[in-house]
Amino acid sequence: MTTAKAQPTPMLSTLRLQQDGSTAVSYATLYRSVVGALQYILITRPDLSYAVNKACRFMHNPQDHHWKTVKRILRYLAGTTNHGLLIKQNSHSSILGFADADWSTNLDDRKSMMGYSVFLGSNIISWSSHKQKVVSRSTTKGEYRSIAAILADIIWLLYLLNELHIHPSLPKIFSDNLGAVLLSASLIMHSRTKHFQLDMHFVRDYVQKKKVSLVHLPTRYQVADVLTKPLSKSAFTHFRDKLMVVINPTIGLK
Repeated sequence: MTTAKAQPTPMLSTLRLQQDGSTAVSYATLYRSVVGALQYILITRPDLSYAVNKACRFMHNPQDHHWKTVKRILRYLAGTTNHGLLIKQNSHSSILGFADADWSTNLDDRKSMMGYSVFLGSNIISWSSHKQKVVSRSTTKGEYRSIAAILADIIWLLYLLNELHIHPSLPKIFSDNLGAVLLSASLIMHSRTKHFQLDMHFVRDYVQKKKVSLVHLPTRYQVADVLTKPLSKSAFTHFRDKLMVVINPTIGLK
């Protein structure tokens, strides 16, 4: 792959992978080895979280179209070897979280893709991209489950920061789904929310007690969008920069 043509994104924006669709590869062990190695780079490359997560789902029976996806990821890496995660000093310690979900996009079981990113000041310190464990019957329910997931992560981070004698201001969680934001503020339990009431009570309790603020923002500002779906070149590059994956990150450490 050292002489391969570099790609601007790890996945095509129109790609929707599924279990079947082509012939099984004869080098399944190689596929598992490459994808397993790619998981280590996620420690410092959140921009690859979605693509690598998708590739990991087909370890047990990789097919030709899965292998082509992995090769594109490698081509993207070949063109971004000078990129890395930028960590810089901040004068403030506010916690900002961005939660998103791509509703019912998995073609095999119709489960939603969930992603979130947590920032301490301007530095990203936690992120996740994975498939939800249950099927969401609406986009609002899928988004709400992603909010519950990031809130649990933020709570853990708050305990850790308190032990380090760091006391951040009120954490904020941003979601581009207005319905999910309004649900956290409403005291009325609707019949359609019964099957995810645990998540509702969990989030609502922290919002009502003013331990966290849940804010709506337009989709074009949703940083976690890059963790839930393949994007076009321009959108992917924009959100990659927002995740603080930049060229020559050591420049900001001086």
